[in-house]
Amino acid sequence: MEEKTIYTTKEASKHLGISPATLYRMEKKGLIISMRTPGGQRRFSKESIDQYLEESKYFEAPQNPSRYKKSIYQVKETEAIYTLTDKKKIITPKIHKSDELFFHMDSIWIYNTDILKTKSVKENSIDLIVTSPPYNVDIKYNSHDDTMSYDDYLSFTKKWLTRCYEFIKNDGRFCLNIPLDKNKGGQQSMCADITTIAKQVGFKYHSTIIWNEQNISRRTAWGSWLSAAAPYVIAPVEVIIVLYKKEWKKISGSRKSDITKKEFMEWTNGVWNFSGESRKRVGHPAPFPVELPKRCIKLFSFVGDTILDPFLGSGSTLLACLQTGREGIGIDIDKKYCDLAKNRLMIEGQINQLKLNVATGGR
Repeated sequence: MEEKTIYTTKEASKHLGISPATLYRMEKKGLIISMRTPGGQRRFSKESIDQYLEESKYFEAPQNPSRYKKSIYQVKETEAIYTLTDKKKIITPKIHKSDELFFHMDSIWIYNTDILKTKSVKENSIDLIVTSPPYNVDIKYNSHDDTMSYDDYLSFTKKWLTRCYEFIKNDGRFCLNIPLDKNKGGQQSMCADITTIAKQVGFKYHSTIIWNEQNISRRTAWGSWLSAAAPYVIAPVEVIIVLYKKEWKKISGSRKSDITKKEFMEWTNGVWNFSGESRKRVGHPAPFPVELPKRCIKLFSFVGDTILDPFLGSGSTLLACLQTGREGIGIDIDKKYCDLAKNRLMIEGQINQLKLNVATGGR
């Protein structure tokens, strides 16, 4: 029988020999780490339980959280450092110290910060950027105004594209998922406009992939019905603009590819056909499916490369990094979405080795 790796509150309490109420108090005090499902239910990994059992040896009363002494056990959340002291003994995981760090596990990093302000990504350190920024179509995000004027939106786009240009290596690539056109609030040539801005910033253009989401049945607006007066032509597709910094041929990295012959033949065809992601299932207003970053990552990067998503959202890019053996960095300005991404990594990505490298958002 396969060993259980994720426990419900009831199962974790039974495993520890305590009541659920005691477990809740321990979690509140930071003595044990839980994660949340998209529905809000607590889950405890086997590793976090085992970690607690090991370190509770140093506590005066391991099953009475109210008696733990602060001098013995501390969680410095603002510095994202976990410290356990026993007289002269200090245990501190080796993680990057950053006020922006929300979550770190092995090859995955999540930063709760603004892409325009972040100090957590080094210049010339990224092999591939895969992202889908806000579309400015009045989507109800928690921390972003998706109703800018089109000129303001393009100005914002130029700013964050400039930062991304600084982050990637000279042979780095950029896969940018955006709409072909913008119809809401007036017709705009979004793909053409953003491609032009990217080139102004310094990126070089390689190609455009058409993503057919196969959602033509959802269409409800035609402009003037059966009339030449004012018909709307709406393509039920999005695009992935493929850009690079200086050199298209990639010479850095492991040089190890993991793409199959079938995948290579299919994905180098510039029209991709697969469905979008369910907002309800993921719990995000505009998620993209893991299939999209997975294809970009396998096609345009080597195993072990570093991938960045500056608009992390629900975490699809980091899930794809897990599946393909890449290092993944995700940035999102909204703490709730960072938490959502972390939970998806824990449950869908089956990250089970917590090692307590959890920053302010860890619960």
